[in-house]
Amino acid sequence: MKNEEISVGLTYDLRDDYLAEGYSEIDTAEFDRADTIDSIDVTLTKLGYKVDRIGNVKALAARLVKGDTWDIVFNICEGLHGIGREAQVPALLDAYEIPHVFSDALVCALTLHKGMTKDVVRAAGVATPDYAVVHDLSDIANITLPLPLFAKPIAEGTGKGISAQSKINSLAELRKICRKLLGEHKGQPVLVERFLPGREFTVGIIGTGRKARALATMEIVLLENADAEVYSYRNKEECEELVQYQLLGAGQLRQQVESLAVQSWQALGCRDAGRIDIRLDESGQPQFIEVNPLAGIHPEHSDLPIMAAKKGVSYHVLIGRIMSSAMQRIGQVAKAESVAA
Repeated sequence: MKNEEISVGLTYDLRDDYLAEGYSEIDTAEFDRADTIDSIDVTLTKLGYKVDRIGNVKALAARLVKGDTWDIVFNICEGLHGIGREAQVPALLDAYEIPHVFSDALVCALTLHKGMTKDVVRAAGVATPDYAVVHDLSDIANITLPLPLFAKPIAEGTGKGISAQSKINSLAELRKICRKLLGEHKGQPVLVERFLPGREFTVGIIGTGRKARALATMEIVLLENADAEVYSYRNKEECEELVQYQLLGAGQLRQQVESLAVQSWQALGCRDAGRIDIRLDESGQPQFIEVNPLAGIHPEHSDLPIMAAKKGVSYHVLIGRIMSSAMQRIGQVAKAESVAA
């Protein structure tokens, strides 16, 4: 099937829509800007696909009830409510037997819960720091992990809930941050894990299963005025002034980091494209931190396109490779333009 014969639905959470409904900046931090959607639409169209903008999960549900369908859906919906919110669109598409780009409902539900994700990768032999889950303050008494520790909401992204106070040096600090996070992120427990003092990397992955490969590894270097030692919400929001991103050069460390990332990606069953975050421990060994199976895809401000550009892979080629992975996975073949190097 030629690309021009393939209809691609585009599902997304537009930040402006939710702000107009009264949600706050922090509530909508994970949602996409209009120029992200425009960039994806234009690029898919240039690749030859017929693009249909759908919108969020409620818009998708309305279209499905009307009887609309697509050959495949390019899904970047994060969802708004519940720990399984990233799985809502994939599950709805599964019910209507419509294939989609990126990970399925099971993976999206699993990987948003950082504790369960660590259980799965650890069972697969992937190194990850020891951790505990705090459902309420009484759970703190059972934590025996050595200080320092690190705490964050168990089901958030974009650095939400992570601040300079996330690194914990005493039990008093642990109680204080857990009280704060439990209050601000209601219905979510807190993940408390051993703090890793080493360098931090994010690895871009393209492909599915045995075809998954590391696109590039990018180091996150915090500058002088940044929140020290943590990739916080503030550091991410003000990354132009507070963070320097640089590709990790060839060598043993990159091999170790990328091997761990691909192993994690495969163990979790992630598909098509995304990112794995990795940090070094006190002995310089890579440790799995978390995965983003629905990585940001703004052409200039999101980590995956940033590292692709630094690697010499244009946004056009990046989107083409993602579509090629998905189309091959569902038994279609995209034209050569979409997989050009």
